[in-house]
Amino acid sequence: MIGKLLKMKTTLGDSLKNQPVQYQLPIVGNMGDELLAMNQHIGETIKLSYQGEIHCVACGRKTKKSFAQGHCYPCFRRLASCDLCIMKPETCHYAEGTCRQPEWGEAHCFIPHYVYLANSSGIKVGITRGTQIPTRWMDQGATQALPIFQVATRLQSGLLEVALKQHVSDRTDWRKMLKADAPPLDLKAIRDELLDKCSKEIALVVRAQIKSEQGDAAIQAVDEQVVEINYPVTAYPEKIKSLNFDKQAEIEGMLKGIKGQYLILDSGVLNIRKFSGYKVQIIMNDEL
Repeated sequence: MIGKLLKMKTTLGDSLKNQPVQYQLPIVGNMGDELLAMNQHIGETIKLSYQGEIHCVACGRKTKKSFAQGHCYPCFRRLASCDLCIMKPETCHYAEGTCRQPEWGEAHCFIPHYVYLANSSGIKVGITRGTQIPTRWMDQGATQALPIFQVATRLQSGLLEVALKQHVSDRTDWRKMLKADAPPLDLKAIRDELLDKCSKEIALVVRAQIKSEQGDAAIQAVDEQVVEINYPVTAYPEKIKSLNFDKQAEIEGMLKGIKGQYLILDSGVLNIRKFSGYKVQIIMNDEL
């Protein structure tokens, strides 16, 4: 099987039945697109051979270097989805009339977003579009997640996140995440404590701005159940060795598990999302 990689598709398993996330690896080829079911290959040897081509995930043209997880440089500079405000939504500049693609911004940023707590390498705060729940949490390798606010726009979620991250990290330690499942946390108790600590910032800074623009319905605290997430991992690595197609064209090893967007091999870990657009040949156990 040969084609261009895209980030793995995920399906949440039933945690009450101890079912893991189901992973499918998209392969975009000249003969059409395929979805390779990955869970069934855990415990088998897999070989991935980089073919020396990178195709932009947006426009499809060949590029010598990948930017922002699979884009060519012109698309990286042109697309709103690659702008700094995607990483730092509190810097949204749509109101200033300088959005790179106003129509894209209206479709993706002016829709309901959630502020959440997650347990990946420990507690963190994050934001996501409502349409990306629970995909966002699975992509981060979170074992627990809890929505705490629903807001009307991405900017508003960013303002809330800024207030909350004064007391809790907004980042995942990916190395720690790949070494083991994080110990379970009482996310609701952490939420209550965090909101108490941030009450002044939320009331005086964030809520004042949001409500003055869109009314009381623009921000709503939500009380939902904690989402528990299991991953198909048979063994975690003691040491993390990051595998990189830019440094080695062939990557081979026994697939020990999958977590976040990482393949965990006995030879190292491979971030599939990082190499979106790379043309790769995949050979499974029975073909080696």
